[in-house]
Amino acid sequence: MKIVVVGASHGGHEAAHEALTRYENAEVTVYEAGDFVSFMSCGMQLFLEGKVTDRDDVRNFKPADLEKFGGKVLTKHEVTGIDTDAKKVTVKNWATGESFEDSYDKLIISSGVTPATIPVPGNDLENVYLMRGRDWATKINDKLHDDSVKSVVVVGTGYIGIEAAEVFAKAGKKVTVIDLINRPLGNYLDEELADKVRTELEANGINLHLGHTVAAFEGEGTLTGVKDDAGQSFDADLAIVAAGVKPNTKYLEGTIDLDQRGWIKTDPYLRTSAKDVYAIGDAILPLFAPAGQPAPIALASTARREARYVIETMTMEKPARSFAGVNGSSALPVFDYNLATTGVNANNAEKMNLKIASSLYQATVRPEFVTNGNPEILIKLIFNPDTHAIMGGQVLSKADVTAHANTIALAIKAKMTLEDLAEADFFFQPGYDRQWSVLNLAAQTALGEIPSV
Repeated sequence: MKIVVVGASHGGHEAAHEALTRYENAEVTVYEAGDFVSFMSCGMQLFLEGKVTDRDDVRNFKPADLEKFGGKVLTKHEVTGIDTDAKKVTVKNWATGESFEDSYDKLIISSGVTPATIPVPGNDLENVYLMRGRDWATKINDKLHDDSVKSVVVVGTGYIGIEAAEVFAKAGKKVTVIDLINRPLGNYLDEELADKVRTELEANGINLHLGHTVAAFEGEGTLTGVKDDAGQSFDADLAIVAAGVKPNTKYLEGTIDLDQRGWIKTDPYLRTSAKDVYAIGDAILPLFAPAGQPAPIALASTARREARYVIETMTMEKPARSFAGVNGSSALPVFDYNLATTGVNANNAEKMNLKIASSLYQATVRPEFVTNGNPEILIKLIFNPDTHAIMGGQVLSKADVTAHANTIALAIKAKMTLEDLAEADFFFQPGYDRQWSVLNLAAQTALGEIPSV
């Protein structure tokens, strides 16, 4: 069985590894357009803060990790077209400039996304950067240690934007963050938790200019400032644009079905419109399990789960089960805070027209008599108001309580209700937790058994 994988990031690596270790007859070739396999962008902040062994160690895998199982990984090889009738791909070798064809029995597309640029004047000025991939990591690291860079404007308050803002603020730069969303991390956190993050960012010298868009990047050849939609300008020696992504699917137009924004259409088994062609990773809209709807969920964990499912079922005419979907679980440190989120929140519930209710639990992590290392914790639960089924959760504290989000994610997967979580059997030791776990207490608060804050 000859398997061709397009793209060598998380999904591509997982698909290739699963195929090589699951099927004795698998012949696997991974084509990667870039020249490096495979920088982990979610580790960029750690690299920029000097918390890793080396830049090139921040990677998903090395080609040798697949080659030892008999796989082939070819960098600077871009798949530029697919003939789904002949079951062949056209590949451009950027090292030689030559193109060639390769055949496949099964084709797995994991070509990912590209950071979106902002279509405004000046977006091509020098020192307007994106924050994704190894090359950008190198450039950003140079600017981080450049004393001539004094003012930085970050566009976007998602994870990438907040990471960039924190890194440059810690380096002593003057940082302004611009976004149309009116709260930091607004796509991930509800207002009560986002307000804590806002206070933390501002306490560390970051200027949040929210509720505005970028109208222009200013300068002659090189960036000198960023102007917003109200005409206000901010000095900028560097701009980091973290304003979303677009799928790398231009080469697929007219070959397999895409939606109006270029996302690859897949069925419940992650099959595309072409026979024996599958799609995984950031360029598809997987099932967002708590909502029962497809949604863009650009996470390494999502891509790996999709890849594992595809390899498990790709030899079946009709798989016994469809892809179970994902919760979109993620976590982030923001200066002294640790946050994690999973499933439905107020923002995506509104976009998906979901009927939800929510409750906030706020207390200290451990009993009040514990004086050492006992910070505040906030837990927001999202649930179905009729059935009490748990649909989402967010946690925030200056203690590392992020693992609680994994428990909430498991509760969603198991279709647990508030009643289930309210009396779930967790350990108690006052150096770690309360007599009732904070998750028990969050559920009991949602049920009205404990006064809400």
